[in-house]
Formats: sequence, structure tokens, C-alpha cells
Amino acid sequence: MKPTDVLWQAVLEREQNPNPPFFYAVKTTGIYCRPNCPSRRPKRQNAAFYASCALAEADGFRACLRCRPNQQSLQEQTTSIILNACRTIETAVAEPRLDDLARQSGLSPFHFQRTFKSAMGLTPKAYAQAHRMNRFREIVGSGEGSITTAIYDAGYTSSSRFYEAATQALGMTPKRLRQGGKGVRILFAIGECSLGSVLIASSAKGVCAMLLGDTPEMVLDDLQTRFPQADLIGNDPDYEMLIAHVIQFVDDPKYGFNLPLDIQGTAFQQRVWDALRDIPIGTTASYSEIAEKIGAPKSFRAVAQACGANNIALAIPCHRVVRSDGGLSGYRWGVERKRAILDAERKAR
Repeated sequence: MKPTDVLWQAVLEREQNPNPPFFYAVKTTGIYCRPNCPSRRPKRQNAAFYASCALAEADGFRACLRCRPNQQSLQEQTTSIILNACRTIETAVAEPRLDDLARQSGLSPFHFQRTFKSAMGLTPKAYAQAHRMNRFREIVGSGEGSITTAIYDAGYTSSSRFYEAATQALGMTPKRLRQGGKGVRILFAIGECSLGSVLIASSAKGVCAMLLGDTPEMVLDDLQTRFPQADLIGNDPDYEMLIAHVIQFVDDPKYGFNLPLDIQGTAFQQRVWDALRDIPIGTTASYSEIAEKIGAPKSFRAVAQACGANNIALAIPCHRVVRSDGGLSGYRWGVERKRAILDAERKAR
């Protein structure tokens, strides 16, 4: 567990979802509680901390009757309902009806939809659509069967419904996705900066990737993995000039990044990425704060997943998102790089 001073602060602030979870016990009453229990706070010297209910009970403490720490909290119940609904959507042959999902959860359709959207940042219908598109991507990427077969295997009832949104969601036509990006022209350049090797790549729309790594070979392999059959064009004299701008931006963030971006992702991911770009240089925000900003206050886990899916390092500043206690969480390009980027931005502010 964390140092007891940090745990005590979480108790004082009635933290809703401490990470990692813990319980506190009161020596004078013999009761143990959740950190967010509404009961009166004990004196600091009378508090003890436990990683589980079993450990607290082994020391002779009994569960609080107000916050009921030995039972599922309302938040845990809601999480269980949403996870079960997600699994139902993902395993269903046809898209489940809202009324059926609500009945399964024990909630009214209106309450279920509002709860699901608050937790996931998407309505059940939008989640089902995103899942089908991801399933199509996986089937096509495996190279098995035709595009038409993949459309129906992914759960679409007609090809016309699939093609309505496919190109925008996939970032290219289904045929080009099947071909590993074949026919997509991507210019790229690699340089060295204070963070190691950096690669910038652009489609006709704008920058589609900015990758960091320890060596030029590492970042190039990363790009080739994303577009195994795309026309990757390096050593273009005009495009090579951009790498100097990128290195200047990386090493001295006050110069900013003004190149157009080709951002491809789900509607929820794009909302998260837009919110990240609004975080001022030299400052940070927590996953919960980003979730609040995009109007989905309970979807902080989905926010974290969207940060991890970001392909454009620095320009979409997922490095500015930290844990609620200010600690640095995982970063796709390494926590040490994340720390170095934030330090550089604070100095440049």
C-alpha cells in the first residue's frame, strides 16, 4: 500500500476510488470503513489502514453499517452492470435492443442508457457500432475471407450500413485496410532529439503518426507494423525539412506544433484527444478531470484507454494526463520519457 500519510489524506478527502483500494479502521470504535464513508473522521492516531476487509476483520474490526465495506459499493455495482452489458453486446450475434439490455441490468431503459453513457462515454448503440468496426478490422487484418464475408462475420446486417461510416472510422477504405494500407502514400522522416529517436509520418491529410523510440530502427519498425503494405516514402528532401521543426518542438516545447493532423479514432477517442490538446503547456490533468470535461464523469478508465491508443506523441499530449494523486502512470513511450517531457514543458512555460 501507499505511505500512511497519503492514505490518511484520501480519507480526509473522502476519495471515491483510491488506487490501490484500501480500508481504514478506527481503534476506539472497532469499526472499519471505506475511505469515502460519510461518518465522522477519527483522530489520526486512532486510524489504521488495511488492504482488504479480511485483514481488518482478522484484527478484530467489524464492518461499518453506513458504508458497508464488506459489500459491493454502488460504484462497484454500477461497474458490474456496465461490464456485463459490454460483454452481452460483444458476444451477441445481432445488436441487442436497449430494452433487453436494460431488463438484464434491472434498470429502466432511460436510467440504463444514461448510466452506460456516463461510464463508457458512448451510448450502448455507439459502443456496439464501435465493437463491430473493431471486429471487422481484426477479421480483415487476419487475411481470412473476403471483405463481404468480414462485414457479415463482424455482425453487420447489410453492407450498405457498414460502408456509411467505414472509411472515416478506419482511416482508409476497407479494401486498403485489407491490403495493409496498400496504395496509401505516407511520407516519413526520422531524427534524433533529447528523447531518443523520433519519427514523423504524414498522409495526404496531415501528420498521422509521431513515434518515439530508442533507435531509428525501432521507430521505423513501429511505422511498418501499422502500415505493412503502405507506400512508405523516406528521404524526400522537402519532407525531411519538417524533422527540424519536430525536433525543435520536442526539445523546446514553447515553439508549439502547428502542422495539420490526420487524426483517426472512434468518436469517444477524438473527444478525449481534443480535451488533451486543451491542457495548457506545463500543466497536467487527471483521467477523472478529462472524463468530467468531455461530459462522461465515470469513464476515466475509457479515457486512459484512449490515451494509450494515441499515435501522435506530444502533438496530442497524452503525457499531460496523470493519476489523481499526481503520480505518473504508464506511458506508451515510457514513463521516464513522460517525466522528461513534463519537466521540459514546465521550464518552457
